[in-house]
Amino acid sequence: MTYDPGSSGEHPQQGNPGWPTGGQPGYPGGYGQQPGWGPPPGQPGYGMQPAPPPRRGAFSALFDYSFSSFATPGLVKLLYIVGSVLIVLGWLGYVIAAFTIPEVGAMIGILTLVFGSVLVLFMLAMLRVSLEFYFAVVRMSEDIHHKR
Repeated sequence: MTYDPGSSGEHPQQGNPGWPTGGQPGYPGGYGQQPGWGPPPGQPGYGMQPAPPPRRGAFSALFDYSFSSFATPGLVKLLYIVGSVLIVLGWLGYVIAAFTIPEVGAMIGILTLVFGSVLVLFMLAMLRVSLEFYFAVVRMSEDIHHKR
């Protein structure tokens, strides 16, 4: 049952003669807002946040001496790629160096290959977690800055 002082207690969809089947008169499709009401298109209204300012490039943010923009969001991807490559290249260097030690044979090379790969995965995880932490702090700072 709906609250409508002018109705006889019938639901609008059940054939109440005062209401067409689809909602109130002048409201196409139901009880929503009448077309044309509200803020102009493109303007923030009640409950809407203003659009964030356009992001600048990562390298232009590096040379922003006024610190009005953050460099971290643009650099996180690049730092993760470079860090991952450096970690893997370091591991490969250790594996090659371990296999070339003539006194101990191939045993140290195999151990470096196996246990080094576990260490590489751990280092990649730590790099990822630390970059995500810094990125989250910057995102929170941006959100707080835009709320003011």
